[in-house]
Amino acid sequence: DSSLWRSAHKNRLNMAFKGEDHLDTLPLPVQRMHLIQVDSVQRWMEDLKLMTDCECMCILQSKPISVEKDEQNELILSSQYSTCDNLQLLLKRAWIISTELTRIAQKLEKNRWQRVHSMTVRVNCHVRSMINEYSMFTRNSSEEMHQFEKLLIDKCSEFTAFTERCIQTEDEQILKSMKSCINETLTTVAQYFGQLIELILTHEAQNLLRQIELSDRMCITESAISSLFSLTQEGAHLCRIIAKEGGVVTLFKICRQDCFRCLYPQTLRTLASICCVEEGMHQLEKVDGILCLADILTDNSHSEATHAEAAAVVAQITSPHLTFTQHLSSFLENMEEIVTALVKLCQEASSGEVFLLASAALANITFFDTMACEILLQLNAMKILLAACSDKHIVDTPYSRDQVVTILANMSVLDQCASEIIQGNGVQLLMEMLFERSSSGNSAEVAACERVQQKSAVTLARLSRDPEVADAAVKLSCIPRLIKLCRSPAERNNSDSVLVACLAALRRLAAMSPDGLEDSDFQQLVKPRLVDSFLLCTNMEESFV
Repeated sequence: DSSLWRSAHKNRLNMAFKGEDHLDTLPLPVQRMHLIQVDSVQRWMEDLKLMTDCECMCILQSKPISVEKDEQNELILSSQYSTCDNLQLLLKRAWIISTELTRIAQKLEKNRWQRVHSMTVRVNCHVRSMINEYSMFTRNSSEEMHQFEKLLIDKCSEFTAFTERCIQTEDEQILKSMKSCINETLTTVAQYFGQLIELILTHEAQNLLRQIELSDRMCITESAISSLFSLTQEGAHLCRIIAKEGGVVTLFKICRQDCFRCLYPQTLRTLASICCVEEGMHQLEKVDGILCLADILTDNSHSEATHAEAAAVVAQITSPHLTFTQHLSSFLENMEEIVTALVKLCQEASSGEVFLLASAALANITFFDTMACEILLQLNAMKILLAACSDKHIVDTPYSRDQVVTILANMSVLDQCASEIIQGNGVQLLMEMLFERSSSGNSAEVAACERVQQKSAVTLARLSRDPEVADAAVKLSCIPRLIKLCRSPAERNNSDSVLVACLAALRRLAAMSPDGLEDSDFQQLVKPRLVDSFLLCTNMEESFV
């Protein structure tokens, strides 16, 4: 069977061993060892590259010269794709060009003229392809855009001519004098390219928003909103363009028309993406977007999906990571209605995703304004959230538990919270959260688990000022768990923030129940200054300033 295998794959193995009879002259065990060592997939990929290069040359040589036939072929090709696909193709091509321009600058710095020239030729081809591809699917590009297209193509041609001259000379002085000209040309190409892309994306955003505003057909409006959402996923810069072109205003118009109710979830999802930038937030404030969101959340006739996406918008605009939420004065006016609706959504959530969005919005609001914690207390939110945590189909990920424990931590500053925690078996939940570990090893999930451990320790520390809570924590063996988290870096995933929170909680519990610690733990983790205990647990020799 070994000889049969070798016979079937002999040509490929010949390439791998670089010898016609090399394999056949080896003893069978050595042959097998070599076969294991050869990465056949890698070899086939290398073969494939050579074969496709040949195929590309054949295709290029057999392309028809007739312009009319070319246009017809390209029109058929482009008609297979939607506007969204075309925009994705454009953005991908733009990313390639941008990356190539950066690499050209790096090679130019090292005077690698041959590489600079070959990459310049490649950029020239990509630019022309991008412009041709875009002209295939756009119908009403502006005169300004055409001017920039011509400027960019001319400058790319000039750039290629410059670099070609450089590889034809070996005179260092000439090359040195030409280098500054090439640098200037490269900078100009990058500027023209950036301005053209900005114009194209602005033009496409305008077209999509015009379709949403003017179309009386549901399918066209839905498709335009879907394409707009895809654009928002390409980064903050595109969100700024859409916001500046009135995207937030247009989308809230949809959310205020009953005839588009079926499009509310999709529209709200797009709004949440746009509102990650300051321009989107300003637009939301100008069109009374908060009031519209409050109306949607409190209207029981809307679907759960619509309520969930409205909650996602609220979560976005109240994110504690944003620095431009202070101007949301209208949010405070509607906060009680919004918080009430979100608590109800948490209570009635039919899936983990819906609960996650609603609880994330509540968690952010507790950072946004302290009055929210008092409202939550009045609404029995603590009881609702603790009950939800016992349902593994609803609170099913570390991300959901992160939102719940964030709310508990922020509410724990209120004295009345202690009795709610005791009644809802909340200390048991906090103890379980100290054991939070990632099952997948995914970096985002690991970070969420760290936050859960940290915030549960913070909540315990705050609530343990109440003797009843401290007593319950001691009975549930919270002290041994906190000690293990302090002493074992692996248990806390080497997180310093978890360590600090656990030390604080341990000290609070030790003050209420000193008998729960061994002398060595007391001497190392409780008695010293917090910073000294921290250094001991992290095995750090340097001191903090």
